[in-house]
Amino acid sequence: MSNSYFSFKQFTVHQERCAMKVGTDGTLLGAWARGGTHILDIGTGTGLIALMMAQRFPEASVDAIDIDADACEQARQNVAASPFAARIQVHESSLQNYKLYCPSEDSSLSSLLTPLSSYYDSIVSNPPYFEQSLKAPDVQRSLARHTDSLSYRDLLQGVVSHLESGGEFSVIIPFDCRSRFEAEAIIVGLYPSRVCAVKTTNRKSPRRYLLAFRKHPGEIETSELIMNSDAYHDLVKDFYLKG
Repeated sequence: MSNSYFSFKQFTVHQERCAMKVGTDGTLLGAWARGGTHILDIGTGTGLIALMMAQRFPEASVDAIDIDADACEQARQNVAASPFAARIQVHESSLQNYKLYCPSEDSSLSSLLTPLSSYYDSIVSNPPYFEQSLKAPDVQRSLARHTDSLSYRDLLQGVVSHLESGGEFSVIIPFDCRSRFEAEAIIVGLYPSRVCAVKTTNRKSPRRYLLAFRKHPGEIETSELIMNSDAYHDLVKDFYLKG
């Protein structure tokens, strides 16, 4: 059985109510993704990535969304107990229905809210990735792991809607999903800007890819990350208690 909580240097993540527990994928993404002033975490689960981004970018406000009520409640509790509570908001919403609102500029219509679009300069997601595999018997875990509720196309179209012109979207994907994901991204108008191949050892093929996308094509920055290497420990040193 997984531990009911996971302690990091500046915060603790409780996870007993969440289908997807703290894992290497989320930690890598939270440590690798570029931030900004306004950050959106899609499929926040325990709130891990939102908390990591808030720690790394002290001037940022972070919105975290998830469709699972239990996960949202757990994430809110984790956020409330952290040093970053004032800068993270957790919203129970699908990406397809998510709209961020601000007060109308017309003071006479102060009760009205205006939807914001293309608001975030950084969007991150550790998305569902199983498309045609056997589903877990646990409904909550199945929602977290499978693309039925958030297909790649839906995810990427949502990113395009919410990402600023100069912003960056960061994601972690299994090695065998990369080609499909990049093809879907280009269809909706997102272009690779950074690619990091994650390997268990130097001699083995990548098992994961950290990918970043922007709205305008340009030069692609490529790199490799070997698990438990000096580069890996340097990447996560501000978070893990050991190593």
